[in-house]
Amino acid sequence: MTTITRLPHPEVADVALTDVLFALSDPARLQIVRELAAGPLTMAECGVTNPDLPKSTKSHLMKVLREAGVVRNEPDGRRRVVSLRRDELDSRFPGLLDSVLGTD
Repeated sequence: MTTITRLPHPEVADVALTDVLFALSDPARLQIVRELAAGPLTMAECGVTNPDLPKSTKSHLMKVLREAGVVRNEPDGRRRVVSLRRDELDSRFPGLLDSVLGTD
């Protein structure tokens, strides 16, 4: 039986604004964050707006977002669920996500 391991996520106090801005600067990563703003998705659902994206590229995009502290990527049975760390980011950088995502 395969066990899905937990991936490391930075503590919100360790999340740097420059890392978040870098992660959000790529159009493909920003699109994933926009999709996640509506709620958590499985890895398979993320990036459905670009189905031609290779799996390795999608994995790299997710890694950058996770390591920057923008998303959580947690095991859920045999799949992974990705969620936006909105509450944590809003407390650390008030108004940033609303500004970047164009919401009020």
